[in-house]
Amino acid sequence: MSRIGKQPVTVPADLNVSVDGAVVVFKKGSASKELDTKGNVDVKVDGGQIIFSAKSDDRQDRAYWGTYRALAQNIIVGLTTGFQKQLEINGVGYRAAVKGNVLELQLGFSHPINYEFPKGLQVTVEKNLITIKGDDKQVVGQVAAEVRSFRPPEPYKGKGVKYVEEHIIRKAGKTAKK
Repeated sequence: MSRIGKQPVTVPADLNVSVDGAVVVFKKGSASKELDTKGNVDVKVDGGQIIFSAKSDDRQDRAYWGTYRALAQNIIVGLTTGFQKQLEINGVGYRAAVKGNVLELQLGFSHPINYEFPKGLQVTVEKNLITIKGDDKQVVGQVAAEVRSFRPPEPYKGKGVKYVEEHIIRKAGKTAKK
């Protein structure tokens, strides 16, 4: 049984939520997001809460129950506060710059890497910190993972692109024979 799905989702006062068949529509000002439950989950808006329930005792419906509740919570957080990931660049000569909607990275290769990030994201660079902000948790995380994949941190000196909260386990390196 889903423990996440049982919990109702609290809706802030400045956010409008409506259910249209199997689609839940979230609106805040001019921004709006939709969540299509594909008929696997029943959704009710009761006052300032959204209540999800499985349509049947089928294993697939119970699996979707908690998933759609978590997706609804992420949409609400995204529309109210937003999501953010920070990446740190370590290495001599490694740098980044934002030009329009392109992130230009110099990561020790013979050529710069130009990464065009999706619309709706804000990418800023301050010294060796890249900050990615947006209202969709999946897109923010995916872009951060793609930027990190260009030069993942290596275990000897720690050079590369890493998450700010990430801890790199360092290796000792070679020792001379006596």
